[in-house]
Amino acid sequence: MIGNDVIDILQSRKESNWKRKGFIEKIYTQEEQLLISNAVDPEIMVWMLWSMKEAAYKVYHRETKIRRYIPKKLECFIESQTENAIQGKVICCNTTYYTKTIISDDSIHTIAVSAFNSLKMVIEIKNKSIVKDQNRIPYLFLSLQNKMQEVSKSHHGRFEKVVCIQS
Repeated sequence: MIGNDVIDILQSRKESNWKRKGFIEKIYTQEEQLLISNAVDPEIMVWMLWSMKEAAYKVYHRETKIRRYIPKKLECFIESQTENAIQGKVICCNTTYYTKTIISDDSIHTIAVSAFNSLKMVIEIKNKSIVKDQNRIPYLFLSLQNKMQEVSKSHHGRFEKVVCIQS
């Protein structure tokens, strides 16, 4: 299963004051708050962790069909990091979701999957005719195979990403 989240950094600066009183404490665990306060660029860390939580939540929702606001129950861990890529995991309700985040000057894009090996098989697709089921979970209809393909769609500001696990 797959989820993804994209953040337009310029748009987030216009829409959200992450430094406002109580925001960090409401969204992030103590360990995540330490990551933010110790980061070279705290703003990027705030939105990177947010993106990880959102992408993992989409997988959680797809699996459970439960919709609820649970940011602190989605706990982020950074496994490895380079200048513009982070591999990590998010644990929610004793389930681990594996993440890969790409950071550019303009955006942060995270992909989350339920099986670690699936990270290698993720592809970005053009936004074709995406349909949503009764739980608002997106799928792509593959007419040649007469089946529905799981996809994750995210958009924010100038960016839209639609991804799936290539089979």
